Amino acid sequence: MKKVFRTSTLLIVAGVVVLAAMAVAVATASSSKKAAGGDVCVLFPDPATSIRWVHYDAPAMTAALKAAGVTYQIYNAGGDAQKQKAQADQCLGNGAKVLVEVAIDAGSAAAIEQTAKAKGVPSIDYDRQVKGGVASIYVSFDGGAVGVLQGKGVVNGLKANGNYSKHPVVAQVNGGSTDANSFLFKAGYDSILNPLFKNGTFKKGPDQFVPGWDNQKGGVIFDQMLVKTGNKIDAVAAANDGLAGAVIASLQKHGLKPIPVSGQDATPQGFQNIISGWQTMTVWKDTRVLAKAAAKAAVQLIKGQKLTTTGTVPNGSKKEPAFIIAPVALYKSNWTKIYTSGFLKKSDICTGTYKKYCK
Repeated sequence: MKKVFRTSTLLIVAGVVVLAAMAVAVATASSSKKAAGGDVCVLFPDPATSIRWVHYDAPAMTAALKAAGVTYQIYNAGGDAQKQKAQADQCLGNGAKVLVEVAIDAGSAAAIEQTAKAKGVPSIDYDRQVKGGVASIYVSFDGGAVGVLQGKGVVNGLKANGNYSKHPVVAQVNGGSTDANSFLFKAGYDSILNPLFKNGTFKKGPDQFVPGWDNQKGGVIFDQMLVKTGNKIDAVAAANDGLAGAVIASLQKHGLKPIPVSGQDATPQGFQNIISGWQTMTVWKDTRVLAKAAAKAAVQLIKGQKLTTTGTVPNGSKKEPAFIIAPVALYKSNWTKIYTSGFLKKSDICTGTYKKYCK
């Protein structure tokens, strides 16, 4: 039965990736036709590392920019930094007045921003700060707070299952090392976990970044962690729901029981894992709020108005204006907020074998 479950899980994940890729192609083609030469150019990174870029952020940005009354182009680079640069160049050639960029890596993203600035076009760092970039504003969620919530989720999970006082081994499956956010998240959960490692309450397990946030690579990495520890891993700080899903699939493949696992992005898969007892929590970042903030900043830049900020954040030796939003932790005890808020539909989560957990 375990082998059958694993196969079906892989098929579902593969189907989501294929559908996401199709959605990117359709959305990009549609927005390009309708808004060639749009005022705002939005550059998303990929459809695979998290479903949020296609299913959450793109629709939210579309709605926010329409509401703001500006024309726009929305692209997705499919994880290819050179493709993202080509998309940016196309936008600039079409007369874009503002770039809204989710960086794939700092070097290529900074080059895009510098090229735009040389043409008199300002940029907005969306979700991920571009280290060494020249964006006018950084619009994102509080990455350190995300990590703190994840670290607390691991601690809460170990207290709930009775292993907190048994010197549990806690592993860390971090995001991509080229993404500045990965280090913010890690710094957050390290701030919770490191003191517990230091005083001997917890034992530090394997700790590794996953190239490009690739879920498949994350699964392989966690397989190796299990081999290295003789399956002795009692909890995992996983950087997002995709990597949490990879960890969970590995546990199931090895016939192991559920352990506390953190997550992020409030995905249907994440909630299915939460309500079925395989994932402890996820961090909800309401992209509707993020998109509205980015759209507002874009309009202010186009009109030469003063930017609305919550303060500044360091970017090398500079201070970058920023609009930072607080994240929210969701557990099995309060997960229903995700559909009562209208962010997801209950039917997105309570499908198939998961319906029984929604009664």
